[in-house]
Amino acid sequence: MSCKKYTYEDLLGIIATLRGENGCPWDKVQTHESLKPCMMEEAAELLASIRIYDKTGNPENMIEELGDVLLQVVMHAQIASEEGIFSMEDVVNDVSCKMVRRHPHVFGTGEADTPDEVLVNWEEIKKEEKKDKDWIASPLREVPQELPALTRAVKVLKKIDKHYEKGNTYEQDTAAISELAAALQSCTPGEDDEKLQTLFSDLLLRISDAARIAGLPLEQLLRDRIDDLIDKYE
Repeated sequence: MSCKKYTYEDLLGIIATLRGENGCPWDKVQTHESLKPCMMEEAAELLASIRIYDKTGNPENMIEELGDVLLQVVMHAQIASEEGIFSMEDVVNDVSCKMVRRHPHVFGTGEADTPDEVLVNWEEIKKEEKKDKDWIASPLREVPQELPALTRAVKVLKKIDKHYEKGNTYEQDTAAISELAAALQSCTPGEDDEKLQTLFSDLLLRISDAARIAGLPLEQLLRDRIDDLIDKYE
């Protein structure tokens, strides 16, 4: 179906209309809280579209899913604007200021010749920015609870290693994994469920730590392996 060429400003107007007095009954009742599942789903579908693009070379689905993620951003900004909290212009300005501030080697007098140097500078600048953020209770509680558990585990373990105490070595983790696997073999599901819960949670944490040390994206590895499993049977 053919469609006229819309602009970014048109999109803002469309969402404002949908939320307006004569707008859509569904859109009008949405809140930041009610839209949380939508953002999670759209983000996952965007990741899927990148995988599809890598396999097919067709960007059509990625364009659609990027639009859906943008739609969620604009919806949240529109709701906030109606509440008198902030606007989409504030969001755009904030992220623009952040990108300029965190790239002094591009927009200022800083230096960074390699990606690793960029990341070091990035972390130092973030650290300075967080000094005035009263909603950050602690380094560990800063890691969002909403992240997938494997991703959150790796981030928490990394921060423990950085802020509190030196973490385990790869050898210590793999040895513990072997011990936990052996302990699982001595358990009987239905009889040792409480012990099994403890062993499995400890095992997952140790695997997360070993993957962190190895520099491997555990969440993505498991996602890819699940896809391989699906391909095998279908």
